[in-house]
Amino acid sequence: MYNSALHKQISQGLKKRKIDIGNSDNMFYTRFVANATTIQFLYNELYQNHLDCDDLFNQLIDVMANAYTQRPLALKHRDDDKEKKGNWFLSNDIAGMSLYVDRFCGNLAGLPAKLEYCKKLGVNFLHLMPVMQSPEGESDGGYAVSDFRKVDTRFGTIEQLIDVQEQMSRAQMYLMLDIVLNHTSHRHEWAQKAKDGDKKYQDYFYMYNDRHLPDQFDKTMPEVFPEAAPGNFTWVPECNKWVMTVFHNYQWDLNYSNPAVFIEMLDTIFFYANLGVDVLRIDAPAFIWKQLGTTCQNLPQAHTILRLIKQCVQVATPGTALLGEAIVAPKEIMKYFGTGLYAAKECDFAYNATHMALQWDALATSDTRVMLAAQHELLQKPYGTSWITYTRCHDDIGLGYDDYMIQYAGYDAYEHRRFLKEYYSGVFNGSPAKGALFAVNEKTGDARISGSLASLCGLEKAVYENNEHGITEAINKILMMQAHSFFIGGLPMIFYGDELGYTNDYSYQEDEGKHYDNRWMHRPVIDWKKNERINEENTTEQRIFSGTQRLIEIRKKLEVVSDFKNLTWLPPHNIHVAGYLRTHNGKKLYCVFNFSSKAAWLTMFAFKQHGPVSSTLFDHWRQKEFTIGYDHEYFILEPYGFYLLEPL
Repeated sequence: MYNSALHKQISQGLKKRKIDIGNSDNMFYTRFVANATTIQFLYNELYQNHLDCDDLFNQLIDVMANAYTQRPLALKHRDDDKEKKGNWFLSNDIAGMSLYVDRFCGNLAGLPAKLEYCKKLGVNFLHLMPVMQSPEGESDGGYAVSDFRKVDTRFGTIEQLIDVQEQMSRAQMYLMLDIVLNHTSHRHEWAQKAKDGDKKYQDYFYMYNDRHLPDQFDKTMPEVFPEAAPGNFTWVPECNKWVMTVFHNYQWDLNYSNPAVFIEMLDTIFFYANLGVDVLRIDAPAFIWKQLGTTCQNLPQAHTILRLIKQCVQVATPGTALLGEAIVAPKEIMKYFGTGLYAAKECDFAYNATHMALQWDALATSDTRVMLAAQHELLQKPYGTSWITYTRCHDDIGLGYDDYMIQYAGYDAYEHRRFLKEYYSGVFNGSPAKGALFAVNEKTGDARISGSLASLCGLEKAVYENNEHGITEAINKILMMQAHSFFIGGLPMIFYGDELGYTNDYSYQEDEGKHYDNRWMHRPVIDWKKNERINEENTTEQRIFSGTQRLIEIRKKLEVVSDFKNLTWLPPHNIHVAGYLRTHNGKKLYCVFNFSSKAAWLTMFAFKQHGPVSSTLFDHWRQKEFTIGYDHEYFILEPYGFYLLEPL
């Protein structure tokens, strides 16, 4: 929409920075003008009643112009290449791994030497867990940041991070880093100045002289970590105030009702983008707006902030995609892709945490009905956006899907969740899993689940018992679970160590800064001598690594599994079997998975319900052809078996 005054304001601001809007910088100027009205509208939606609204909007324009002028030429060329590809991140050619740098390879200086290992696996996208400065013993795994622009000395230097990015870029690999928008460490410069009584920086946080307003907030705000960090406010003796600390008492929540906070953090986003970050993972976006009388989660203003960030990034650093780390119920997660006029204009990615948890539900029960009951909501994801798909990540496994999905399968929701918690914590009689409960809430009975992919699939217990059948069964589970998430649509993300079956690491119990958080059991320290066993035939490590490697290789050959909103679920002819169909440009791929420890029979009719299919299907996993028979005949899947079937 043409806005004479606004466009003139932008033009004047850019000319002051010697930005050549008529020639070399014309595309930037064009993007800015095209998005300017929307940027101003979203900004005013949040801040039009703020006393410094207009002055700070001028600062916003200046921050965007500065981000563009500071962007290295190589990254501008990379932006152009991505633009030519369209939605580059939807491609089947991308496979990722998330890792803790120190636990994976010691430090950033050691990471380039491990890129060949990643390439051998087929991984060309790395998510480096937080590496910016955070106080040891009060870091929350790096999510309590004390300096957003300084790499923690435990990992190296900012120059080494840039070197990693440049080497990855030359190897045609992509990089993802975290930005923690919701809070800072209490040792951040802003928090330190707030403790010293600086009113400007006290306004960067939610700070109160007494318990009146904190008590009002607490009436409706749930506790995130009721065991380790009960309550939502912490007393600050240095300034005699209460500060909001939703996560831990050393993490102070930022106050986004103050536009100065938004502009500071947007400038930080651009700092990361100009390091060469391809995807920026926005941590805990559901919490970034607080309002009395609400849960202070998933509020409309949080979405407005994300939309405003997206518009600004699209102008200044357009090659950077955004991931919203919102681990919320299915109906809520869809909103993070954008709704209405902003559909596909908020976050480019979200974690498919619901489906991840539903896979674990199906594995424990051998029943896929709960999984299928959720899909009508998950399929609402708009075209042009994508999932991060995964079986495990650094976090716990929550069971936050809706009760009606459980009831659809004929289960009582409370008892069903209790069974899952008992199954994966190893309490349930006969369970092969070795996990633990995390964030147990004694009042509600809620809890989440910790444990590595391999340990939850039974490998740890089977190895301890020297049970060869159990080891083979656990490996089959691991590969079936990975295949299910690799081919469903989205960017598959392996959690480091899962590619060769690392089991729980209990050394965290001896670490004063980690012992209270059992999620560290599934965040292993990599033993590279152990990793060399991938070259030894028939070792557990080789069997899992080579299987994962083959899955990635198959995925990269099949454009049909790119995320073109081309997923159709097969009807549930057998409660033990989950099947989906991927279609694109006349190609089809039937993916079927048996979540049972027994053979499962699937009617041949299942392959015929979505249009004509040839009588011969080629299984990419077994490199073998199968004939589709009559409707009264059956396709038989072995225990924990899966098939990737393309019609010939």
